[in-house]
Formats: sequence, C-alpha cells, structure tokens
Amino acid sequence: MAFSELESKRYGKVVKAFVDSRRPPLEIRPKLDLGYRMSGQSVEIFEIRPAWDDPSEKMENAVAKATYVRRSNAWRIYWQRSDLKWHRYDPVPEVARIEEFLEVVDADECCCFFG
Repeated sequence: MAFSELESKRYGKVVKAFVDSRRPPLEIRPKLDLGYRMSGQSVEIFEIRPAWDDPSEKMENAVAKATYVRRSNAWRIYWQRSDLKWHRYDPVPEVARIEEFLEVVDADECCCFFG
C-alpha cells in the first residue's frame, strides 16, 4: 500500500531537504550527485554518476533505503551490499520516524551507506 498523498508530501519534503544538504557543489554534480525516490512504502537514496563505459549515460548506485511498516508503525532501514541486494542495517534495524532514518544515514557509523 502506497503512502497517502499527505504522507508522501511530508516524507518527500523531509528527504529532499536531507538530500539537498548532502549534494555536492554545482560544479561537481555532473560527475557525482545525490537523488531519492519514493515507491510504495519505501524511500530510497542513491548516487548518480556517469556510466564508466559511456559518460553520456547516467547510472545510479544505491545508498540507503527505508521501508515503512504500518503494522509496527516503524521504518526498517536497509543498505545495499556488494551482492546488490538490500540487507537490514543491523546496528539500527528500525526507527520510529523518517527523520531518525536520515540521522542514521547521515552518521553512517559503520560506513555502509556512503563508505
């Protein structure tokens, strides 16, 4: 079940502010940028870079993902390992609010999100 329109706008505003605060300077963005998408009950943050074999194409590298679980009223936090699958972030597997998810990603204590 997707977010309601109100939830989508609220979460989008919070995540956009976080992504905007972490984006590199304008002159670097053609080579490295940060973006996000909301799909279903999930929010995903990713890097945007030119493809190594064709710089005119863009590729996305996953950074972090949070999925809202209504049953438990919690956000589950995931990171993408080298196997390109999402794995629960064991140091902090769940948080109550999306702002807490963004704080965990920003702190990146285990270097799982931004390296």
